[in-house]
Amino acid sequence: MATILHRPVCDLLGCTYPIVQAGMGGVARSELVVAVTKAGGFGFLGMVREPTDLIRAEVAALRSRGIERFGVNLIPAATERVLLDAQVLTCIEVGVPVVSLFWDVPLSLVRRLRDAGIVVACQTGSLAEARAMEDAGAQILIAQGIEAGGHVRGDLPLNDLLPGIVEQTEVPVLAAGGLTNGADLATMLSLGAQGGVFGTALIATREAFAHDYHKQRLVDADGEDTILTDAFHINWPRGAKVRVLANSVTRGKRGDPFSTPRTIIGDEAGRPIYLFSTDSPLRSMTGDFEAMALYAGKGVARVSGIASATERVCTIAAEAMSLLDAGVPSQGAPIELASPACCAHEMDDRYMGFAGCDTLLPALNELLEAERAGARVMLRTASEAPEALKSLVMAIHRDKVRWCGVLTRAVHRLEGVPSRKTGALHEQAMTIADIPERLAFLNRGQGWVARKLKMLLPTIRDETIHADLAVMLASHESDISLVTAELPVRPYADIQDSAPGG
Repeated sequence: MATILHRPVCDLLGCTYPIVQAGMGGVARSELVVAVTKAGGFGFLGMVREPTDLIRAEVAALRSRGIERFGVNLIPAATERVLLDAQVLTCIEVGVPVVSLFWDVPLSLVRRLRDAGIVVACQTGSLAEARAMEDAGAQILIAQGIEAGGHVRGDLPLNDLLPGIVEQTEVPVLAAGGLTNGADLATMLSLGAQGGVFGTALIATREAFAHDYHKQRLVDADGEDTILTDAFHINWPRGAKVRVLANSVTRGKRGDPFSTPRTIIGDEAGRPIYLFSTDSPLRSMTGDFEAMALYAGKGVARVSGIASATERVCTIAAEAMSLLDAGVPSQGAPIELASPACCAHEMDDRYMGFAGCDTLLPALNELLEAERAGARVMLRTASEAPEALKSLVMAIHRDKVRWCGVLTRAVHRLEGVPSRKTGALHEQAMTIADIPERLAFLNRGQGWVARKLKMLLPTIRDETIHADLAVMLASHESDISLVTAELPVRPYADIQDSAPGG
């Protein structure tokens, strides 16, 4: 069933919601992937350094439960070449639909998987790497921000990294790094991502293969409890940083990670678990869990309990849909992503004074670019605003996220392609250090959007789009009034009829 969350990446992956479960090594086994998939999301088996027999067994377990669309996550940099080649061959032989790759990915590997008919997703921490992966044939890019739990590739916050990758590549982009709930997903969609990758929130589920100790530590943690460190290095290239919960290792109480003799602190079916290794606590392990790598993203404070993965995915989807909906009562039918109401009758529409798709689509995309710029400005401003203005800033941010979703749906409804660009208002606004002045500048942008909507509404024949944009206009006028009441700004009617960089 199509929903307001639907994006083209859903068709590529074969899922209902663009909610992707990260391929967390060891933690993500068939039980978790089944639960995520049955809830409408998409799951990856975390098969980093795992033997090929386990890959075959886990794939067979998925198929025995009726799961045909799933992925396998492999990491070349952390896997011996002979084993990696065997893993890749196994994925091809058993017909794995999707493979995700991360960290120093050989371009030839992307091509080999593509030639075998496998959909390839590549996670990246930089625009340069994203472009290289796209050129090599990756069909999905995962933009990983520095907020991510586990191994972190780049050094940029997700909100800074994502828009550049979206705008300067052509394939679908998923967002990863600190995402835990529906508000996070809605925000990423508003910035141009086609979906979100969730890790920490899905470790804290009953189906995850993580040990209960790890799960409970996530539930008990707050936003300041994670740290980026290279102390957990055994099994990975030197200098590869990970985000984990602070523990005795990160506090320096277990010695120098790079000079202390190897010490066994745990066991997994006869396999020793070493201090400073990248192994995280699993159900199948025993040992000193406190000193192991307790992977966690910066959004861990928003993980309030251990739930079923199905429940968590459904909650994320419901929250995001609520935030992205215009609030117009539906007719009781699923949201259609395309409608011939405008385009099939363009000659009649023009005769009757309605705009055709060739006019509406550029106008809707221009509005989408402006709202995306506003969403980015408010997201950054929320962390900088004085306490007295935070609630106002967050309210406007939520509205910007909502209207990005509504405009995206409108473009899809007219069988168009949503713009991947962010309006220049973002760059202009972020040069204004004074928060009240920045809000005043944004308010002028809101006035421009309001006037554009007033001009556009009479030309729209499609009842659904008209109703959504009418609510959007009312919301903008309300937000303008709220900001005007707080700040010494001019009424938007006095502003020149041009977008302030939008």
